Amino acid sequence: MPKVIFVSGVAGTGKTTVSKHVHKYIPAVYLDKDTVGGKFSENFLKATGHDPSDRDSKYYKEHCRDIEYDVTMDIAMENATLGLDSMLIGPYTKEIETADWLDQKLAQFGLTREDVTVKILFVTLTDTELQKQRIIERGAMDRDQWKIDNWDEYEQSLAIPEVAWDIPESDILVFDNSGELTEEKVKEIVNFLEK
Repeated sequence: MPKVIFVSGVAGTGKTTVSKHVHKYIPAVYLDKDTVGGKFSENFLKATGHDPSDRDSKYYKEHCRDIEYDVTMDIAMENATLGLDSMLIGPYTKEIETADWLDQKLAQFGLTREDVTVKILFVTLTDTELQKQRIIERGAMDRDQWKIDNWDEYEQSLAIPEVAWDIPESDILVFDNSGELTEEKVKEIVNFLEK
């Protein structure tokens, strides 16, 4: 039974770093939402006279955001029909909080919950100042400037989303990525994902 693994978390929590360490042990199809859809959004925004690096405006959210998530999930679903595991990296907040989103995406590919195992790994940081520092250090200020300039407002959106999908609690893990990401911590995550 193929696995669909969501590595969720907001900017600066380290979901990309964590997922790449985990991927050494779990050879799933690796689908970073930004890699899958980023260039399409950049070109669309530029062609419509908007900032190609925008990922926070109402315009981006109305015209680009959902397409990036849908296409990434479509690729995962297509791989699931072939029996392949997928690891999806991105916040997926809206999707996780929408009760029928998962079942609708499965149904589009002739799949049901009985055909796949779904796991959610929430990567978090309890220290929001560390998170802010990591966002600055990653050097993607074209994409992150709004977050830094409006940190108090952005900080209010950092809560872990409520999982609206009907999946067992045992298939959800909240991982605090503060401190060093040791091999021991990575193996604990791998053990959770392999169950």
